[in-house]
Amino acid sequence: MKGRNFLSAGDLTRAEAEHLLALARQLKSEPRGVQPLHRRVLAMVFEKPSLRTRVSFETGMVQLGGHAIYLAPQDIQLGKRESVADVARNLGRMADAIMARVFRHETVAALARWAGVPVINGLSDLEHPCQGLADFLTIEEHCGLASKPVLAYIGDGNNVCHSLMLFARLFELDLRVGCPEGYAPLAALREACPNVSIHHDPRAAVAGAQVVYTDVWASMGQEDSAAERAQVFAPFQVDSELMAAAAPEARFMHCLPAHRGGEVTDEVLDGPQSIAFDQAENRLHAQKALLVALLG
Repeated sequence: MKGRNFLSAGDLTRAEAEHLLALARQLKSEPRGVQPLHRRVLAMVFEKPSLRTRVSFETGMVQLGGHAIYLAPQDIQLGKRESVADVARNLGRMADAIMARVFRHETVAALARWAGVPVINGLSDLEHPCQGLADFLTIEEHCGLASKPVLAYIGDGNNVCHSLMLFARLFELDLRVGCPEGYAPLAALREACPNVSIHHDPRAAVAGAQVVYTDVWASMGQEDSAAERAQVFAPFQVDSELMAAAAPEARFMHCLPAHRGGEVTDEVLDGPQSIAFDQAENRLHAQKALLVALLG
């Protein structure tokens, strides 16, 4: 994978994904044991604010012996102060890789086209592949991928859902998406993922599932429709009653940040079935593995 971009979960083969998960487990067991990225530099481009993405990538580069440069929205103003292509060509001559957290997927694709160094999609409107990699590291740790756990995703068919679908296809896991009508994931991705079924009844989606996953109902950039979405998605809140419809050993996941009392209740997020904060920590380990694979 050295020198490649990582824009989509669909960029990986099954063997490559398994290698990344194995490498993540190794790096997690010895967080400061090796520094294969000595003097390497990661430019981090942000159009959206972040907690987990920034801290996990920056911490990961430090632990691997490298350095990360945080570029806030006002520092670059992609496509306004300077074209995306020119930003990419400048950063590609000064940094060893670029991670970008952007609004439009076309922006991260353009960075990859012009940079000449590996570009990582830290989030776009189409996908969140780094989150998906951490998700499957977490599922493997708590459920075991070989046991073929059934996954239920409850909520908006958004970028997180898209990457989850592609990783589920890669590992041949059944994924049930429970969402209101009109909020399903993209049709092209549904067609590409025969392992995914769509349900408009959340109880049907979670019935017997080993993993129940949710995300915010309104992502950044959708604030104008947040009130409307709150009404539409209210029946899809993950509470103790909905969790009771899943398998007794079911685990709860959330990519965070969570709107407590919205898509999930406190008793679920803070309860014994929740592995959401293990999942958050695994962003660090999964992304370290990705950085080593692309730059090592």
